[in-house]
This record gives sequence, structure tokens and C-alpha cells, in this order.
Amino acid sequence: MTEGKQVDAQRKSAAVVLALACAGAFVVILDATIVSVALPAIRAELGFTDATLPWVVNAYTLAFAGLLLLGGRLSDVIGQRRMFVLGMGLFTLARAAGGLAVSAELLLAARAVQGVGGALLMPVTLSLLTTTFTDPAKRARMLGAWSAVGAAGAASGPVLGGLLTQWAGWRWVFFVTVPIGVLAVVVAWAVLPSRPGGAERPRLDVLGAVLVTAGLVGIVYAVMHSSEAAWAEVSVWSPLLAGLVVLGVFLVHQSRWSREPLVPLGLFRQRSVSSGNVVMLLLGLGFFASPILLSLYLQDVHGYSPLGAGLGYLPIGAAQFAGAQVAGSLSVRLGVRRAAALSCLLGAAGLACIALLTGVHASYATSVMLPGLVFGFGTTAAFTPITMGATSGVPAHQNGLAAGLLNTVRQTSGAIGLAALSVLSAAAAASWRSAHPGDELDALAHGYTAAFSASAVCVAVAGIIAAAAMPGMSVSARKPGQRSGSSGEWQPSSRSR
Repeated sequence: MTEGKQVDAQRKSAAVVLALACAGAFVVILDATIVSVALPAIRAELGFTDATLPWVVNAYTLAFAGLLLLGGRLSDVIGQRRMFVLGMGLFTLARAAGGLAVSAELLLAARAVQGVGGALLMPVTLSLLTTTFTDPAKRARMLGAWSAVGAAGAASGPVLGGLLTQWAGWRWVFFVTVPIGVLAVVVAWAVLPSRPGGAERPRLDVLGAVLVTAGLVGIVYAVMHSSEAAWAEVSVWSPLLAGLVVLGVFLVHQSRWSREPLVPLGLFRQRSVSSGNVVMLLLGLGFFASPILLSLYLQDVHGYSPLGAGLGYLPIGAAQFAGAQVAGSLSVRLGVRRAAALSCLLGAAGLACIALLTGVHASYATSVMLPGLVFGFGTTAAFTPITMGATSGVPAHQNGLAAGLLNTVRQTSGAIGLAALSVLSAAAAASWRSAHPGDELDALAHGYTAAFSASAVCVAVAGIIAAAAMPGMSVSARKPGQRSGSSGEWQPSSRSR
């Protein structure tokens, strides 16, 4: 094979890897928003009660958040091809089973299995990119494309879910991504390389996996349940306390007992990994609840229909897509620290404007759309430099682990943020209602103002910590013939030391 043909084949292979990673991210992130729109129709047909209906979402979220870290480590242990096929296959089969479910119990079981599949799939979509695209500038562009596809999935979910539920029935909310999953499984098995036979296979820390999964499930369950019950109730604090204790035992196990720990704690000595995960935690707390809160604000305060609220979010979704598209080039131009800090602060400014302008008599354009464009662009642009920082400098045999760790922080912070901000919004609305009886719409608006204010603070603090703690890494394209470790690699920027 001539050198030109070899380069062309490598480019095609890289393009297929990017397509597979984006397909995996798209179906997983789309699920977070597309199913919620169909909940009333699901309740009507399958006989869910008001108490059990949230478990259509919670069953998936618990399995997904609890197993992400294990999914990332398994990617390193059994190989990326097997992990992608297993995760996407399980996810796709569970979605098909959910669409065919004839009872509430069958649907909840399918959703839990789907969460397992998503947890196995999501980390490998990121590790595929970090191991395939070793040139820093190209990696930045590919991660930007990956983030843009995820943003498109999140933004299109409410609209697509509303259209499918209204015109084809709620079951098509589950069926719609099945063809994508089947095609991705076939292509991945044919194209992705198998794990080298002579490579030493790391051992899986089974006890560590059980401990971290149980601990995360307990914490996420408690926080989700807190939106339905007071924190003083045993049903909230007992699983939270149990989860924290189990995570404490997990940390002791990792540091003292395990010969091959699931999460080598030395990984956190790398400034890029520790600071990137802290910034992602704060960004997730403020960001992931905001689309849902904006949708509820439009419906509760301004009387929009679910489909109307989904359409109202489309301009913000377009801004999110644009932010993700430019994030790679922004990281190259400014370096990951400055790009992450500026993007977070821009997103915080948009959220602050939303908080200041929400109200019963506020117009959609001034209170949601215009500040939402700033919020959507800034927050989504932050994910790529944070991801690049948090996964840089990690040994190749821990790429899946670093990806799983970052995704665990991202998803867990999103679940905690949604529950905490929902509780804050309800408490602020109740306080206003007691002081101004009969002023229901103003009370609701006041509650959403409090929630958006807290979101803005979280994202602003993420920007401040990114500026202060993330290492000043510059990204430059590797020149032909340039060796690893030269100026084409991750470097501390002389301007940001």
C-alpha cells in the first residue's frame, strides 16, 4: 500500500471512529430529554400513579449514574470494541423492549437495563476519541464535534419527543433510536480494532466496583427523592448517609486494600485531572437543570404547552450547538484554562440575566431567548476544554477510567443539581406564597428566579476555579515529523504560568 493510500485509509478509519463516538453520545444524551415529554401519555396507557411515574426517569438515572465509573474501567479491561458493542447493544435492546412494554413493571425493568447499557457506552465514546486523536489540536476539534452532537441531542429531545408522542404515540420515543443503535453495533464490530492479544489485561477490582456503585446509587437516590420529601424524613437522609459511608469504605479500599484499585487515587495528584473534575462538578450543578427549569418556567408561568416549551428552547439549543462547534478552536487559540474560565463566566452571565428578568409579565424574547443564547453558548463551549484538561496526561491504560470518572462527575452533578434546584425553587415559591396569598404566578416566578440565581452562582464559581486551578495548557497542532513531547503536545503556556 502506497503512503498516500495508507494516509487515506487512516483518515477514513478516524472518521468512522468519530461517527461511532458521536452516535453513542447522541442516543444517550437524547434519552435525557426525549422521554420526559412522553410521561403523561405513558402514565395514561400503562397505569402509572403520580408516585411511580418519576421512576420511568429515575430507574434509568440510578443505573446510569451508579455504573459509569465501572463502565469506564471495563473499557480499559476488555477493550473498546467489545465495550462499545456491549454497551450500544444493551442500550438498543432495552429501548426496543421499553417501546414494546405492556405494563409499568416491564417498562421500569427496561429502563433500568437501558441505564446499564448507557453507563457502559458513554465512557467508551470519549476514550475512543482521546486514544484515536493524539494530536492535541485535532483532538480539540474532535471533542468539539462530540460535544456539539451531544448538545444537538439535548436540544432536539423535547421537540422530537413532543412530535413523536403527538403524531405517532409515546412508544416511538423509544423506537426512534433503535436503527441508529443497530447500525452502530454492526459498524463497530467490523471496524474497531480488537484488544491486542499480547497486552497485559488489567484486573477488575470487583469489590471496589460494588462499593462505588452502591455508594453512588444511594446518594443519587436520596437527592432525587429529596424533591418529593423533606430532608428531615428518614427516607431521604438514611440512603444519603448509607451512600456516603459506603463511598468512605470505597476510598479506604482503594488506598489500602486493593492491589489493582478501580480508581487509583494517585490519579488525582495530577492537577489537570483533579481541577477538571471539580470544575465539571460545579458546571454540572448549575447547567444540567437549567433546560428543564426553563421548560417548566414557560409552562407554569406563561402557559406554554409542552411542545411549545420545547420549541421555545430551540434557539438556546442552536446556541449550544454553536458553542460546542467553536469550543475546539477556542481551546487551541486560548488554551484550555482560559477557554474553560471564559466560557463558564459567559454562561453564568446569561443565567444571571435570566434570573433577573424572569417574571409573570416578562416577554419570552427578553427573559428567555436573548439571555438563553448567551447561557447556551457559554456553558456548552466550556465542556470541551474541561474535558481536554481532565483527560490529559493520563496513561493510555487509564483512558477509559479517566473518561468514566469525568462522566460520573458530570452525570451525578446533573442529577444532584436538578433535585437541589427543584427543592430551592419550591421553597422560594412557598415562602413568597405565604407572604403574598393568592399571588400564585408571582410565587412560581419567584421560585424560578431563586433557582436560576443559584445556577448562575455555581457556573460562575466553576469559571473562577477554572481560572485559578486548571493548569495553563496550550494546544498546538503537531507538525509533520514532530515527535511526542515536542511543542505539538500539551504544554504549560508561558503566558499563563
